[in-house]
Amino acid sequence: MHHHGYAWLGEKATFDEEGLRRRPGAPPTATSPENVVQRYRRAVAEFPESDVPPIQTAHWLMKPASLIRGTRVEPKEAGEWLGLQLAEFAPRFASKGDREVTRLVLLVKAAVERLSWGGDVSLGHYVTGNAFHSVALVTCSPNRAEPTLPCPLDG
Repeated sequence: MHHHGYAWLGEKATFDEEGLRRRPGAPPTATSPENVVQRYRRAVAEFPESDVPPIQTAHWLMKPASLIRGTRVEPKEAGEWLGLQLAEFAPRFASKGDREVTRLVLLVKAAVERLSWGGDVSLGHYVTGNAFHSVALVTCSPNRAEPTLPCPLDG
């Protein structure tokens, strides 16, 4: 088992576009409304390559390996990476409470605990300037939520 790190910084409006963040579901039928057909086509075309965080954290594993920002074997090492990501952006977090050091330390501690039993971690913060910062750690080989998803590094 290992843990892949993912990070994203972008416009809040882009993050709010669920179509970019949701993997394609079942294909539309011949009687599906045109907007359903268009939404499905867009998801098929854009979801696999989009760097926008997926709605379900485990679905990062469906994305290209080039989006991985680091792989760690030990939960503690993955937590250290998470701590560095949070520390880098914390001064820009829009909420004063989100910037508090004690809170950030507790988030990292909780993340290490979750990773140790095979869970995933996904955190997001609004940052100044109408942007959103997302950071995730996804347990791989296997993933607890989606055990059939292969490791992106194996492809």
